[in-house]
Amino acid sequence: MLWSDLPGWANEDHAAAWAVFATTADLIGLSGSDLAELQPRARFETLFEPVEIVPPGTAHFTAYYEPELLAARACSDRFPAPLHRPPPDFQPGHLWHGRAEISRGNLLTGHEIAFVESAIEAFLAQVQGSVRLRFEGGSTLRLGFAGKNGHPYRSIGAELIRRGIVSDPAQMTPEVIRRWCAENPEAVADLLETNPSYVFFRPLDLPEGSGPLGATGRPVTAERSLAVDPEVIALGTPVWIDCPGLGTRLLVAQDIGSAIKGPGRGDIFLGSGPGAGARAGAVNTRGRMVMLRRRS
Repeated sequence: MLWSDLPGWANEDHAAAWAVFATTADLIGLSGSDLAELQPRARFETLFEPVEIVPPGTAHFTAYYEPELLAARACSDRFPAPLHRPPPDFQPGHLWHGRAEISRGNLLTGHEIAFVESAIEAFLAQVQGSVRLRFEGGSTLRLGFAGKNGHPYRSIGAELIRRGIVSDPAQMTPEVIRRWCAENPEAVADLLETNPSYVFFRPLDLPEGSGPLGATGRPVTAERSLAVDPEVIALGTPVWIDCPGLGTRLLVAQDIGSAIKGPGRGDIFLGSGPGAGARAGAVNTRGRMVMLRRRS
């Protein structure tokens, strides 16, 4: 296919995309200083060729964000829900106890990093894989992914649909889940335990303006970083998308996710805080995905 086959390619901010690409270019054997004599658009067009991943209109896009939550160092009536570091006997890549066992057996007591205001917010922070905590007095703490227990991820949104709480899957959003949990506090633990997967966190030393760390171990960038299936698209690869509601743009594959599997599956990072969360929760759509394959 030709570059002219990509609507919006000529008007893209190629310099912004190149700056993000440069942070992980080494993962695909390139450097951010390659072809420095050329303008960013010409660099992309010289180094890569566009390749359609799946038929137009069939790529599946969702979005994610970095939650920003009020938190406390100690458990209290206001802050009862813990975020945990890995326990000493946890081994990455090995199966550990499931969520129900962890909760009912208090298996992570003593491994709390901080506490947030509700179990559903702690759960959603695990789904996102990172969180920015704000403590009384104004101090902050960034937490990033430190591993998971090896059990499969099961969507609690899909579970609520299965139970008939929401009849139209297109209407299922994190806000719907939050509202249901607020209206049914006695049933929240049971709902969360339908997902046996459990994510552990670790403190991160990141600048305030930095994005959270992606699977590459480097910060992701709002509206420029994409989570993909690395079996399909190598991390560090530029990916052009046409996503209804977000438009066309050039992203870089810099993250992965438990639910991001298969060709044409992409999860777009939209930033930090509640505004980004509202935008991310509204993205569940079909569009177009074109990988920029390195020329031989």
